[in-house]
Order: sequence, then structure tokens, then C-alpha cells
Amino acid sequence: MKSLKIASSAVMAVVAFSISLCAGSSAFAADELSLGNPAGELAPASDAASNRPPATFFTIAEVLAKLDRQRGRGPNAIRTASLTPLNTATDALPAAKPLPPEGTEPFGLFTFRAPESSLSRKWRGLESDLAREQTVLEHCRENAAGCPPNAAQFLRLINAVKSRSGRDRLDEANRAVNQAIRYVSDFAQHGEADRWTAPLATFATGKGDCEDYAIAKYVALSEAGFPREELRLVLGRDRAIRQDHAVLAARLDGHWLILDSRRSELIDDGALENFTPMFAINERGVQLFAAPYAKRLPRDGELDTAPAAANAAESEWTGVESLDAASPLTGFLPVLM
Repeated sequence: MKSLKIASSAVMAVVAFSISLCAGSSAFAADELSLGNPAGELAPASDAASNRPPATFFTIAEVLAKLDRQRGRGPNAIRTASLTPLNTATDALPAAKPLPPEGTEPFGLFTFRAPESSLSRKWRGLESDLAREQTVLEHCRENAAGCPPNAAQFLRLINAVKSRSGRDRLDEANRAVNQAIRYVSDFAQHGEADRWTAPLATFATGKGDCEDYAIAKYVALSEAGFPREELRLVLGRDRAIRQDHAVLAARLDGHWLILDSRRSELIDDGALENFTPMFAINERGVQLFAAPYAKRLPRDGELDTAPAAANAAESEWTGVESLDAASPLTGFLPVLM
């Protein structure tokens, strides 16, 4: 009888324990479980067994799912704790981006339209002079007897260039103009720091500076049928002598060749040492050179680089300014080389 009473007590204890577990599980399933801390402190260890609620086990995913259901996302809402929301900050390094491709302009650079400046106004003034000289050339083609000597000389040069093809055409233009003009600075000839002269005016005196050489070659090649969109008047800085310099760049078979008043032979743009290109000019107007930011870091001792348009509002081509090694020239346009 005594054994029966002990067995009955054990059965009742097991049933009571099972009921308490079911009650705890059903409370969580019904979303009645409170996730906050209890209001009072825990009882001493000796009383913990009598005061502590039954242990309940759950996963983080279950808690997130419960919160989603409480927020009205549906009874079957599921959220995985391991997924990172898109708006979560992270200190992970971004994926490396490929370097920009090489530009299609001379020297492998890019160009973009320069802001309005005195250089733009100077180019528009030259375009007006070129249009007037174009009328003279057309008249000479129709009436050679009434053609001025300077225009006749330039026409003979154009015809000689036109008779060639390919690289020989560029070579003829470079050599013929270099031989026809004697270098004289604008200050010595005109009393000005920088004057751009159209070819017929240059051939009338037989004198000019580097811009005048480049302009005459630009017009001669254009008149001989070389596409103007493949030509660039390039203004830059000769770092070897610390002076501004101008050349003509011509693209032939996808490669840029440089026609320089200081060289009788053509030179590849990549082989023109100590030259920092600043502006490219043709029928599109004045363009600024710029290189990809990631393409090259400045070497020690070089000028600080800056975005190509940094000093565009103040930049002016003078052709005679010297460069102080201690500080960049006022108005000098740094480019990203």
C-alpha cells in the first residue's frame, strides 16, 4: 500500500512537470512570452528552484519571426538573422573598380569643353580671321593673276601637301611650314605677349612663334583634305625650358603624331618628353585635357595635381610666362598626368 502511494506521487509529479512544460511552450507559441527583464531581482540561490519559472528554449530566428508577426507581417513571417539589411553600415572594403580606359585624345588623355575664358575669345577671333583668309584663297584659286604673293605662296604649300598621302602628307606640312616661317616672339614682332596670327598674315611677314606654326599647319592640312576632326592644336608647358609651347597633333590610323616647329621630323605623342598638354583646340572649340584620376600618382617633387577645371576661370595662355618651381604659376592649369 505504501509503495502504491509512492508510485502515485511520482506519477503526479511527472504529470505536473509535463503540464508546466506544455504551458511554457504554448505561451511562446501564442506570442505571450515577454522578452524583457523581470521587474524584481532574482531570489537567492537557495530559493531559486522554488521561484524560477520553467526554462524555455528558443532560437534567434524564432524571436525575429515572433516580432514580425507582432508587427503585422503575417503569421508565416520568416526572417533569418544572418542576412545583413541593405541599409546596414559596414567597414568592409568596397570591391576594387577597374581603372578607366586610356583616352582617345593626344597623349592618351581625355578632353572636355573648357569654361569661357580669354583663350576661348582668342580662338573665336582667330576663326574669324581664318574665314576672311578662306575667301582670299578661294579668289586666288579662281584668279591666280590677282592673287597676293603671300596667298600664292601658301597655296603652293597646300598643293604640295595635297599631292602626298598618309604620313608623307603630315611630314610635308610639318617641313614646309617650318622652312617658310622664321621664329620671332610676339613681343618682338607685335609688341604683345601673345598674338595668334592666321596663315596668310604670318606668310606676309615670314615670321611667327610656335602658335603661328601650328595654326599654319592646321589650315594647310585642312585645305589639303585632311579631316579637321583628326587635328588638334595643343597648347602646353615645356618643362625643360619652363615655357609655354604649342604643337599640332594629327591622328593617322588611330595614332597621334606631333608636328613641332622645333623638329623637322614627326614624333609619336608618347615620345614627346618634358611636355605637359593643357588645351586641345579645333573646330569644337577649346578643350581641357584630363587624365583618369586613378591612372597615375604624382612623383616626388612634381607639382600638386588638381582637377583639370580647377583654375579654368583664371587660366590664360600667354606663351611667355616662366614657371617658379616653388609655387605653381598663377593661372597655370594643372592636369592629371
